Amino acid sequence: MDYGRYKYEQTKKQQVAKKKQTTFQVKEIKLRPKTEQHDLNTKLSHIKKFLEKKDKVKVTVMYRGREITLSERGRELLNMITEETSELAVVEQEPKFEGRTMVMILAPK
Repeated sequence: MDYGRYKYEQTKKQQVAKKKQTTFQVKEIKLRPKTEQHDLNTKLSHIKKFLEKKDKVKVTVMYRGREITLSERGRELLNMITEETSELAVVEQEPKFEGRTMVMILAPK
């Protein structure tokens, strides 16, 4: 076998492997602790749409000013989102504080 043929076959294998490789994006949904139910339902439908497209979703609860005292409300929101999307997603990163934001990452099943 000559070197040219070998190199050609290697590039073909790489091209096939690249086609089979799945790519995903990380979509972000931002909430506030005082987000009302209708807005929450809208954002939840967006989250489900992203998960059906096999994208990861980063759910962020932002606190401004004195809202930081409502940290328990933010955790409740994230737990509710986890329950609603349990058939579509698995929690990749549990809710945690990063400065004035609480972050959770959902990955599709």
